[in-house]
Amino acid sequence: MDADKIRDVVVATFTDVMKSTGAELRGELNDNMVLLESGLDSLGFAILVARLEEELGWDPFTLSDSPYYPEKFGEFVAYYADNQP
Repeated sequence: MDADKIRDVVVATFTDVMKSTGAELRGELNDNMVLLESGLDSLGFAILVARLEEELGWDPFTLSDSPYYPEKFGEFVAYYADNQP
């Protein structure tokens, strides 16, 4: 899947999870947004990763041999694009 399509899915899913959890986006959703300052809590991120696995069909965090914790939204999106099965 190309990076633009993955980005679209991540943005749409992120936005949906924000709504469904009642979280409020703090600032603008862009590549430089710090994930810990986004408005999603740890449960929200767990829901996001689970939903992305359903939408995309893979979880890059379980596919990777080493742990990785993206700090910014752009890094999060790139991690999905770079770690496809």
